[in-house]
Amino acid sequence: MTYQRWTLRTANTSYTVRLSPDGPWAELDAWGPLGVEDGPSALDWSRRTHFITPADAAPAEYLPYGLRPFTGSELVVRGPGEDRGVWWEFDGAEESDGGLRLAFTDEVTGLRTVLCYETVPGTDVILRWTEFTATAELRLERLDSAAVNIPVTGAARLTYLAGQWSQEFQRTQVDLPRGTFTIGSLQSVPGHAYAPWLAVQDGEAAQSAYGVALEWPGNWHITAEAEPGGTVRVRAGRVPHEGAVHLAPGETLATPRLACAFSPDGLDGLSRVWHRYERRLSGDRLHRPRKVLYNSWEATGFDVEAAGQLELAKVAADIGAELFVVDDGWFTGRADDTGGLGDWYPDPEAFPQGFDRFVADVRALGLDFGLWVEPEAVSPGSRLHAEHPEWVYRVDGRPARLVRNQLLLDLGRTDVQDFVIGTLDRLLGAHDIGYLKWDMNRPPTERGRPGAGPADLVDLDAEHVAGYLRVLDHLRAAHPDVTVEGCAGGGGRIEHATLVRTDVVWPSDNTAPLDRLRVQHGFLHAHAPHVMSSWVTDAPGIFDPRPRSLAFRFVNAMCGVLGIGADLRAWTPEQRAEAARWIARYKEVRDVVHHGEARLLGTPDDPTCGVQYDAGDRTVVAALSTGRLDGAPLLPGRPARLRLRGLDPAARYRDTATGTSYGGAHLLHHGLPFAWSAEHDADLVVLRRL
Repeated sequence: MTYQRWTLRTANTSYTVRLSPDGPWAELDAWGPLGVEDGPSALDWSRRTHFITPADAAPAEYLPYGLRPFTGSELVVRGPGEDRGVWWEFDGAEESDGGLRLAFTDEVTGLRTVLCYETVPGTDVILRWTEFTATAELRLERLDSAAVNIPVTGAARLTYLAGQWSQEFQRTQVDLPRGTFTIGSLQSVPGHAYAPWLAVQDGEAAQSAYGVALEWPGNWHITAEAEPGGTVRVRAGRVPHEGAVHLAPGETLATPRLACAFSPDGLDGLSRVWHRYERRLSGDRLHRPRKVLYNSWEATGFDVEAAGQLELAKVAADIGAELFVVDDGWFTGRADDTGGLGDWYPDPEAFPQGFDRFVADVRALGLDFGLWVEPEAVSPGSRLHAEHPEWVYRVDGRPARLVRNQLLLDLGRTDVQDFVIGTLDRLLGAHDIGYLKWDMNRPPTERGRPGAGPADLVDLDAEHVAGYLRVLDHLRAAHPDVTVEGCAGGGGRIEHATLVRTDVVWPSDNTAPLDRLRVQHGFLHAHAPHVMSSWVTDAPGIFDPRPRSLAFRFVNAMCGVLGIGADLRAWTPEQRAEAARWIARYKEVRDVVHHGEARLLGTPDDPTCGVQYDAGDRTVVAALSTGRLDGAPLLPGRPARLRLRGLDPAARYRDTATGTSYGGAHLLHHGLPFAWSAEHDADLVVLRRL
């Protein structure tokens, strides 16, 4: 049997698509390590069907309702007054260097659908998305980005990142022998409950892992279905507001991109694929050192005034911080969370000698200066709301609910976007600000825009996303030297569209040591260390209250981009001296942490876990004790061991602090030894290959 076939190749993988011999659709032929396409397809099937159609059983890349009526489709379309359904024909392929476009047309609806593929150089990521062009008015009730087919021999092991506010990115697993699994968000952001990321393995013991991540900071879903023929089919895409998107004649609409990845080295290897991809997303900005940050929020809350902030800044500078960020509370009317949002002017009472003098005093300490903003929010009592009540999301005749005592601006409006851009330009142009923390603390509730026409014709979710990205793109272009941090009540809006436009993100508002360890463990499965902002604070545990040392808090925070958020005025001289030592050590290794290959060693459920970073001839190991710390050394026992990975077994490695030398095989087989105690529950080891 002959059919058209195309293969996309990344650094280490192949992805082969073919035209199906059974109908007018494309289907996956092979996906895995280079050369996997050389042989009969592992997704081929007997073509015997009962009560379903061949399209329902096929490992199709993308199919509309009409052709695939029973087992789930990626596209549901109807014209005015017409029944749902598209029946298309293949209309040609375009190949380019690292790219592929497969077109399908339906004469009845006039819809042209193009399946788009693009490899990302230097990575093992393939981007997929779909483009629609209409010749007549159409209603798209479902418009997924892609479908991904993964062959399995038994129950599929799904790994996803779940949680809630202050408990984001919890690595969670479920086995799916048959049936449907769905995660998503209708909060206009990815949300705290689930990350738009999923990994699939062929059972618990599978060595390889497949993964998808959706590039979309609005409403979304990822759905995995274990189908009868031994395939897991993953569909992913945005979820349109009001249940549909209208496509006008002559209009072309592109879906969000779905990043698809494969690693033969399981979840840990898959994480490194995502890390390499995100380092590429950072571009030249990757090589700008992420400065050691001090943020004053947990020390002062809304009680922001120049003298107290400068006192904190002086101590922060003394221990080695490089950046001072004033969080919420710096602007007029912001004595608490009931007012001020929208009126973005420094409070003259808080800065009696002027805000510029305050910034200059901070910078005179050798610190860069940063500021917190929440540009999508407005307080009901603010001047902005009094002047522009029409700028908030609302539904005529319905009460406007307050979340965190605030409303949400309709960022899909160009006048609101222009206001936000003008506000940020004014702040960054008038004051010497080198760091901007963009926060969002409430999702839209009454999602309407009175006067904009029929509600079902307005794509509010996509318009908000477009406005958000327009503002971030402007910040990048107009203020390229400003570092931008993304935050949404912690980790509520973290995905690739945000990451490519920001420098760091804030995974969670929870900074307690053992709680934060679990957040970061899950986060590093999907995202790179150089984007993970993490603070050292005095916060007690919310979910795991067991105490941990200051060293534990520092080593944990040093696994990403180090920050400090504790009230340094309350620290003893000994604590400040210890902090200064840790910050100095971090500065020596942050290039390895941010640019190196990261390996997750164990999990927070193990008595000892950690992260290993390798770059050049250096290996950095952040080791943390999560188990009981009593008993030792009164009772006999051996040191805990953390087995390293990826080293040369024939090489030798020297601990730069102690001078101890290890053979690579020893570190791989036995591991690094750690003698934990209540006073010593974390360590940072730097090994240099001899």
